[in-house]
Amino acid sequence: MNAKKALRTSPVAASAARSTIADVAREAGVSKATVSRFLNHRERLLTPDIATRVEVAIAALDYSPSPMAQALKRGRSRLIGLVVADVTNPFSVAVLRGAEKACQDAGYLLMLFNLGNDSRRETEAIAALTAYQVEGFILNTLGRDASAATHAARHGKPVVLVDRRHQGMQADFVSLDNAGAVQLGAQHLVDAGYRELLFVSEPVRDVSSREDREAAFRRFISDSAAEVPGLQGRTYESDVDDARGLDQALHSLRQRAGKRLPAIVSSNAVVTLRVAAAMARLGWHFGADVGLVGFDDTEWAPYVGPGLSTIAQPTDELGRIAAGCLLERLRGLDLPPRQILLSGQLLARGSSIPG
Repeated sequence: MNAKKALRTSPVAASAARSTIADVAREAGVSKATVSRFLNHRERLLTPDIATRVEVAIAALDYSPSPMAQALKRGRSRLIGLVVADVTNPFSVAVLRGAEKACQDAGYLLMLFNLGNDSRRETEAIAALTAYQVEGFILNTLGRDASAATHAARHGKPVVLVDRRHQGMQADFVSLDNAGAVQLGAQHLVDAGYRELLFVSEPVRDVSSREDREAAFRRFISDSAAEVPGLQGRTYESDVDDARGLDQALHSLRQRAGKRLPAIVSSNAVVTLRVAAAMARLGWHFGADVGLVGFDDTEWAPYVGPGLSTIAQPTDELGRIAAGCLLERLRGLDLPPRQILLSGQLLARGSSIPG
């Protein structure tokens, strides 16, 4: 039977649904294995007549093989799993962009899993991405789920941690130099004349970057108090549903300051936004009433009040380096876990200028 004539009467060819390898096999009157041989350029195993029938069927059905299926047959998906604690955090989005560009340049794609700040889902995220045959993981998680480390190790896939260490996980770690960044911001406030400082953070417990920053702030106050007369500092943990508590913390800050100048170091952009909302509720002004230096330089930071002074993190570079470390591991690099710390940059604006 003429191959083209057989194709003309096929109901599959008229279907609007995406064609499968089974459709091609049925259209050409051959097995799926025969079609697979043709797709994998093994025509030498087929007779010219069969090869022609498969070729005509593929053209008639407009069939294209799934890139994922082809990759898995070769044992490579070229997928990287990225797990973030909170995709609404500007830091996570910025790191994602850097990692995505580096992966794209190397011929890989990123698959994103957002935890929504639910640490109980870390193991779930790793399991879900493993099911998609990702070749490795970049984790920017809370780091509270100890079983996640075990789950990742069980599958033998390389892991790179960004910003937050993970309990029990031996992996490359890429982060801001938190101690240096806190020193930079707090010293700037002291040099501007502020003497009563308050470090405001999200709940600190078991989140390594928050712990590191709070510890660095306490250390700065302790080390500087003898050289800076009147310098005092405290910390406050701000929860998402505790606006009243934050308002009270700011009131207490100004009361303790008395005639001295009060100021805040906010631990990330999420906290900075909460502080800005509290300042608006209280009718206070940055700089004049309370000074501020916040971690993360967002697009809106220059436009809040007199402009918010920030510690800018090299987020794009953090993402690119994290992806680069993972790609090196995938290419066979075998070294002990590495720690890479990058410096922050102080961007001084009106919020750290006393009125």
